[in-house]
Amino acid sequence: MASLLHPLTSFSLSPSRPQPLSSSASTNTITCALPSNLRSSDRRRLRTTSKPYTWTSGLPKRSFVLRSTLDEVSVLDPPPPPEDSTADLLSSLKLKLLSAVSGLNRGLAAIEDDLQKADAAAKELEAAGGTVDLSIDLDKLQGRWKLIYSSAFSSRTLGGSRPGPPTGRLLPITLGQVFQRIDIVSKDFDNIVDLQIGAPWPLPPIELTATLAHKFELIGTSSIKITFEKTTVKTTGNLSQLPPLEVPRIPDALRPPSNTGSGEFEVTYLDADTRITRGDRGELRVFVIA
Repeated sequence: MASLLHPLTSFSLSPSRPQPLSSSASTNTITCALPSNLRSSDRRRLRTTSKPYTWTSGLPKRSFVLRSTLDEVSVLDPPPPPEDSTADLLSSLKLKLLSAVSGLNRGLAAIEDDLQKADAAAKELEAAGGTVDLSIDLDKLQGRWKLIYSSAFSSRTLGGSRPGPPTGRLLPITLGQVFQRIDIVSKDFDNIVDLQIGAPWPLPPIELTATLAHKFELIGTSSIKITFEKTTVKTTGNLSQLPPLEVPRIPDALRPPSNTGSGEFEVTYLDADTRITRGDRGELRVFVIA
């Protein structure tokens, strides 16, 4: 006969016919009926010993200890998602945002439903990307960024939510590409706008690039304040040989309260090729690296 035993569990192995096995979850005890032909001295020893029983049967010596884990429950925090999974999610949400703003002519053709869809897609990407900290990731701002959407352009003016010339039939102005050029060393922050101005027939339209130069500074960890310095206009196309013209700045005393020459916005999402900002007047802007 060979047997094994644990302080909370008794179990026996015998060449006799197996007996029914009973279990009690409240005491964590598993009991097997002992063979009827077992001697009284062996019965007492099996019931009173408190050490695991070791047996040998021609095989290497082994010890068996039977333990119950009915009352043991392990609760583990879920592992963080793999980096590849996070990257795939961000790529998917960026594609969703780009799809929402495509075909809107940078926001000039957006209606209320388009504005809501673009805002919802941007919020999903902002939430997945987490909080932006420009004190650490300022270098990601460096470069030339192309504006692909501005909710402010739905007002049908080049100034967006600020004063600016209207687009459409009132003035023969066609808005071209819009860029932001940021230099984190010199703190230059330039808004560059390509424009096309209609001319009387048979003259061709006048193509020009307006550069609105600013300086920028960080406010907190994710907000930026820009201060206007000057506007320079340079003709392109057939008139590209003309020198640039600096537009005189309106004196601060004559400047309307709604156009102070400075502004603030928050960078709500930023990576190597995509940037989302929200302005101090609620406008949403989406840029991609140029």
